[in-house]
Amino acid sequence: MFTGIIEATGTVSQVIDDGGNRSFWIHSPLSGQLRVDQSLSHNGVCLTVEETRDGMHRVTAIYETLLKTNLGDWTKGDLINLERCLPMNGRIDGHIVQGHVDCTATCVDIKEKDGSWEYRFRFPPEFAALVIEKGSVCLNGISLTCFDLDPDHFTVAIIPFTYEHTNMNRISKGDRVNIEWDILGKYINRKIAVTGGSSITRP
Repeated sequence: MFTGIIEATGTVSQVIDDGGNRSFWIHSPLSGQLRVDQSLSHNGVCLTVEETRDGMHRVTAIYETLLKTNLGDWTKGDLINLERCLPMNGRIDGHIVQGHVDCTATCVDIKEKDGSWEYRFRFPPEFAALVIEKGSVCLNGISLTCFDLDPDHFTVAIIPFTYEHTNMNRISKGDRVNIEWDILGKYINRKIAVTGGSSITRP
């Protein structure tokens, strides 16, 4: 379980293809503190630490992960957002994030707003029911708030701290980002679907 508050960024040091899988060596300030089998969010994707050495850690993405995320786009030198899992006595400063990416979205516009930035993204329209105005979304592992919604677009505003301490400053028009929709919205949507439009539980 994560919160979408990025702890550090890491750099892809090596990419290794093995059949349908792809492994990554990531160099980061957190790598030396990690242990094998620990969960770590990489651009919002929960991956298991498989090996650590020399200030780096190794993780592997299987075919399903590569299909639904932007990990297949990663190359040596790319900057990755990192977050360790939430301790049971921790504060949820962002929102509840599972590290289970639902889809990717494409950046279609970036506007500098005299000290902040607005990024607009296009997402698959079948996910429209899971996003609301001023609702939470996890974008490349970052807990953000959506606004200016269309059926297949939303905008997020980025403050200077987030811009400087995550990989938002590396995103350009046309780039793909990982999206995890709010888990509460997904459960509500599922409840409505299985009860024929009613969210009321009947005995």
